[in-house]
Amino acid sequence: MGLLIDPEDSALVVIDVQAAFLDRIEAEVRDGLVERIAFLVLSARYCDVPVIASVESPEDWGGLHPGLVEPVGDAPVLRKEVFGLADDPLVGPAVAAAGRGTVVLTGLETDVCVAQSALGLLDRGHRVVVVEDAVGSPGRAHAAGLDRMRRAGVIPVVAKQLHYEWMRSVARSRAFHAAHPDLRQPPGVVL
Repeated sequence: MGLLIDPEDSALVVIDVQAAFLDRIEAEVRDGLVERIAFLVLSARYCDVPVIASVESPEDWGGLHPGLVEPVGDAPVLRKEVFGLADDPLVGPAVAAAGRGTVVLTGLETDVCVAQSALGLLDRGHRVVVVEDAVGSPGRAHAAGLDRMRRAGVIPVVAKQLHYEWMRSVARSRAFHAAHPDLRQPPGVVL
């Protein structure tokens, strides 16, 4: 396994991006978050990276955010009942079945579901990547969650960085943009 994030070894997990969770987050963290996650989903799908999405107790928190329904498409959206997805009876096996050594995490909330998922996946031998500008939590919990994951060995990246590591070449990047002619740059991402 090299230092670059290899699309052929990656799976992308979109954790609990639901309106009621998103509404709890301050505007400066929330602004552009869904758009950056949608962009990463499109990047993943273009590079044949498996995408798995979870929703926690949708009867309480709502379904998958409407801004992600189209990009996620026919990828599985699974109900999650355990904060750390590695221990969840539906999501954990789906991630394992993807057969990828690197699991890339996006979503909500940084300090609970994302962090606990990262730690559980590390315990199971995965290389774990967190996209720092594609996760969020209210208040100081966001920074605390990122710090906890970094100290445990999770690899931090930003959306632009991950996109170009998956693309690897100018030709593939141009082909991606040609395949998505209506794509707007997500807020905070300069392509």
